Amino acid sequence: MANPYLPGWEYIPDGEPRVFGDRVYVYGSHDTAGSDEFCSHVLKCWSAPVNDPNHWVCHGDIFHTQPDRDHPSDVPWAAPGNRLFAPDVVEKDGKYYLFAYIVGTKGCVAVSDRPEGPFRLLGPYRYTIPEDVCCNGWFIDPGVLCDDDGRAYIACGYERSFMAQLDPKDLTHVLDDTLIEHIIPCEPRAEGGFTDPDSLFFEAASLRKVGATYYFIYSPKHCSRLAYATSSSPTGPYTYRGWIVDNGVDYPGGNNHGSIACVGGQWYVFYHRMTNGTIMSRRGCVERITILPDGSIPPVEMTSLGFAESLNPYEITPADLACVLKGGPFITEKNVFDRVITNIRDGAIMGWKYFDFGSDAGSRTQLFSAQVNGCGADCVLHILLDGEDGEEIGVCPIGPGDGVAETTVRRVTGRHAIFFKVTAPYKGWTAGYFKDRPLFELKRFVFMK
Repeated sequence: MANPYLPGWEYIPDGEPRVFGDRVYVYGSHDTAGSDEFCSHVLKCWSAPVNDPNHWVCHGDIFHTQPDRDHPSDVPWAAPGNRLFAPDVVEKDGKYYLFAYIVGTKGCVAVSDRPEGPFRLLGPYRYTIPEDVCCNGWFIDPGVLCDDDGRAYIACGYERSFMAQLDPKDLTHVLDDTLIEHIIPCEPRAEGGFTDPDSLFFEAASLRKVGATYYFIYSPKHCSRLAYATSSSPTGPYTYRGWIVDNGVDYPGGNNHGSIACVGGQWYVFYHRMTNGTIMSRRGCVERITILPDGSIPPVEMTSLGFAESLNPYEITPADLACVLKGGPFITEKNVFDRVITNIRDGAIMGWKYFDFGSDAGSRTQLFSAQVNGCGADCVLHILLDGEDGEEIGVCPIGPGDGVAETTVRRVTGRHAIFFKVTAPYKGWTAGYFKDRPLFELKRFVFMK
């Protein structure tokens, strides 16, 4: 399954991946296509076999702060504006605990006998810490860790970070005298290497343990990134190690939130990317990562791959798998079946990483076809290998109307990124007219031997 790894119509940002048994589960917020705000009043859950993460199953709605056509609200104190953001789920003693961040009111804990829910409310967090700590009891972006010694920890925060221990008997009570503020600093400090502004805490706390190393994953001041710090203790001190992925590199970025998980023996970072020309309508993506012996995670680029090792150029590629969008284009959903790259103007760049063209070089050329929605103008699609300044293997004229544009391109072999660069071949006074108008929309494309 390519990026985004869930069906194109599903918008699950802030994904917390959890492996329970032989399946990987993703718990996140729930965005709506074309919305002008983050998240909704419902949480959903998806899962896939760890040995086949290309086939995801939707388990439906698992928790609500508002009644809908099928369910009452699960939170009696929630008001209409109290939406659900960025949850987490952990397993303890055969039970599964959901930690819900409810915007504008007290967060809560719910429990289920199954990792996919549905979850039954246990109640709000119970604590004696001051109201202004842990974001007035909201516990923004809770990240939870149940350690091997039976202790449990919760991290949270917005613009400043908090960590505390939870009573392991119920995971609802915050234990007295365990609160730590600024466990990841929000102001520069030399201790732990937090000198770079991009190392400082913003939001999106997530806790993981890999071997004997504890990872605090978060969104830093450069909030399109996921950064991480490590420690030999769950309560720190933590040392800044760098960032893992940045959703704003050659792409219309925004906030970021996610974590890491080992799925079928391979480590991945789960994160999200934006659509619809906004910082909302976010869809979940994954990239393969490597955890080195010293605990560091080298940064990875955004790709179109998801859980796939490569894309097949001889299968139809939906345009919305693009991982590079420069010069104005963005992905938008027109309906549940139809997602296109729109706002394509003169000079726009679009890219997909990576395709495996194989080793067969029996012919010098191959066909290329793209399905487009015309915008009443002629333009040219330059087909390039491995970058916006890469080798041009063909040129495809795009007409003013809807339809299929076709051309012959040079035959290539091996593994390559494919980039499209758009030019409007107008001169004189017409050049300025077409410079700043959409030229077409891209729906899908394919190469054919």
